[in-house]
Amino acid sequence: MAAGDDIENGGLADLVRLSSSHSDRASKRRSASSKNRDTRGEKGKKDVAISNHSASELKKEENIIIKYGSLFLLVAQMVGLVLLMRYSRTRTSVDGEMYLASTAVFIMEVMKFIICIGVIFFSSGLSISSLSSELNTHIWMSPFEVLKLCVPSLLYAVQNNLLYIALTNLDAATYQVCYQLKILTTAIFSAILLKRTFSCTKWFSLIILTAGVAIVQTSGSSDKSSSSDANVSINQNRFVGTVAVLCAACTSGFSGVYFEKILKGSKTSLWIRNIQMGFSSIFISLIMVFLQDLAAVSTKGFFVGYSPLVWLVVTIQAAGGLIVAVVVKYADNVLKTFAASFSIIASCIVSSVLFDFQPNKMFLAGAALVVSSTVLYSWPDQGDRKTKRHILNKTPAAKVRKSSLVL
Repeated sequence: MAAGDDIENGGLADLVRLSSSHSDRASKRRSASSKNRDTRGEKGKKDVAISNHSASELKKEENIIIKYGSLFLLVAQMVGLVLLMRYSRTRTSVDGEMYLASTAVFIMEVMKFIICIGVIFFSSGLSISSLSSELNTHIWMSPFEVLKLCVPSLLYAVQNNLLYIALTNLDAATYQVCYQLKILTTAIFSAILLKRTFSCTKWFSLIILTAGVAIVQTSGSSDKSSSSDANVSINQNRFVGTVAVLCAACTSGFSGVYFEKILKGSKTSLWIRNIQMGFSSIFISLIMVFLQDLAAVSTKGFFVGYSPLVWLVVTIQAAGGLIVAVVVKYADNVLKTFAASFSIIASCIVSSVLFDFQPNKMFLAGAALVVSSTVLYSWPDQGDRKTKRHILNKTPAAKVRKSSLVL
């Protein structure tokens, strides 16, 4: 019995050892399989990350093309608009009548409204029902949102009329340089309304900008005869033009910051916001027509003095809003400011050819200060550059590049 028990116990021990051995081998196989899956998973993640990085690089190249193309269009639009507006305001039409600036502003607002609706229509897949749903949701069902945008629309309507007055009484180059004061007013209203802080470098650039504009204004008084056209059929009042462009700069700064505050307070698209603002803008512009030129419209007609050139000016001004939207989406404020600076230089060059504008040394010095201050104002600070590098180092693309170097 003892021997049988020993044999039985030995058999059980062998079975236990055999079972344990099988269990160990199975555990090792599962562990190896798990490691293989983890390895394949990590490799797959790296492949996906690299693939996403390549797609991101291609998308980035496309955005670069759109970005610089839109910046080029913005420069051309700014220069062309200023020169054509001045030419149209200092030349009478074929029938000897000057077109009414208030009616031009009204038509421009209508064109902008139509462009924004067209963008929403195309973005909704050319579906009238989708367009109707968008307008019903954001316009008819949101009267308070529409009401909030009456403030910038009123200021924009006044601003556009002020710009016509300024260009009627100032040469294009002086107007373009003085209108850069909107950077100063934008910074001031941003600090007040948006509670933004600006570095000493940025405030210093604003001081340089103010000095540059003052120099330009001082130089303009001595060059009045040379900067005016020989065939101008109306008298120019430089003081009125200066006041008009300064008021336009203030309204531009405040309305822009106010509109920015509204935009950042919700996820509503820029085009919908422009449509919301368009209702009040069109209405206010029509009121301005009746207040300013009711007698002229009654006796001469709404489209008195309109020529193909005038229609071109109004169309370019309306399309400018679309170009700016593309620039804001694909570029940034720094490049947009560079575009404005290039437009100043281009306006001076073209004005010297078309309008006999002869800039003296003081004007060139003032313009150089304005351009330099614009670039300095838009240049990122040291802390901003460090923050940007820190953010870039944290991106998945940067991690992929680092891991590829390790591999």
